[in-house]
Amino acid sequence: MTPAAFGDAVAGCLLGGAVGDALGAVVEFASLDEIRRRFGPAGLVDFPADGGHITDDTQMTLFTAEGLIRARRRYDTRRIDYADVELWSAYRRWLATQGEGKNGGDGGGLIDEPVLRHRRAPGNTCLSALIGNEPGFVERPVNNSKGCGGVMRVAPVGLVARDPSGLGIASAALTHGHPSGYLAAGAAADVIARLRAGQELRPAVEAAAGSVSTWAGHEETVAALRGARSLAEQEPVPTPEAVATLGQGWVAEEALAIAVYCALTGATFEAAVLAAINHSGDSDSTGAITGNLLGAAGGRSAVPEQWITAVAERAVVERMAGALSACFDPSSGSSP
Repeated sequence: MTPAAFGDAVAGCLLGGAVGDALGAVVEFASLDEIRRRFGPAGLVDFPADGGHITDDTQMTLFTAEGLIRARRRYDTRRIDYADVELWSAYRRWLATQGEGKNGGDGGGLIDEPVLRHRRAPGNTCLSALIGNEPGFVERPVNNSKGCGGVMRVAPVGLVARDPSGLGIASAALTHGHPSGYLAAGAAADVIARLRAGQELRPAVEAAAGSVSTWAGHEETVAALRGARSLAEQEPVPTPEAVATLGQGWVAEEALAIAVYCALTGATFEAAVLAAINHSGDSDSTGAITGNLLGAAGGRSAVPEQWITAVAERAVVERMAGALSACFDPSSGSSP
């Protein structure tokens, strides 16, 4: 597969995730039966007439990107890797936009974006971990959560990090202490990095499973990834019933598995994302991760323009994609 140009892959990944997130938000917390009653047998197939809004998934993804940019600038100045410190600070700034915590920093950047100052069902684990004021580490977990709050925000790490798996794990461990909570994020970042480089999704998923299999507690994450690949072979046309066999996506390894399965089996970006949101589970997170994967692989043109236009916060997503691309253009040197 010929990889998309770097800036195109970044834009596709972030916009694809925002589209999947905003579509999934329309049906999040609804059962499949409720979705079908509201929208018909096929479920939700398009945005409502008035468009859609991103949730905490894309909000935190954008703050991940901002943290990486600040880490890169700090590295360029002092030649010290502060990526995890800057990511923690970024997530604390996000916390301030949710009306929680006191550490919003000195202002500037995303914290001053009015469109991000909305609470749209933020994850309890992310909130409580960030309010707790002490970052978690793999060696010193802050809790035992494996919720999907670490994996749903990790896409920028996969796009730009030198060690996407390692930094993906560290970034999720800041708030999620269960191995599946942070290893799924490391695997997702690894897959996105491989897709951006032009690798096909199936071998990228297998390679990512291998990259996290050396970590203690990897069993659930590796089994979920391989289960998604196996299901794609058995059920090559995605259905809600097939998705349900992978779980509901509230926990990290299930969210990643659902996204991988839908990305593998959806004939188009639209088909994959719609399969990822029309189920009785965490529809915005599974939609966002699916959009991240396919956008990283196919670039902006893979994401339907009418869906991008329907996302109310698309301008800030595009601006952050441009900033991330400019900061980490491969010709500009090393990455965190």
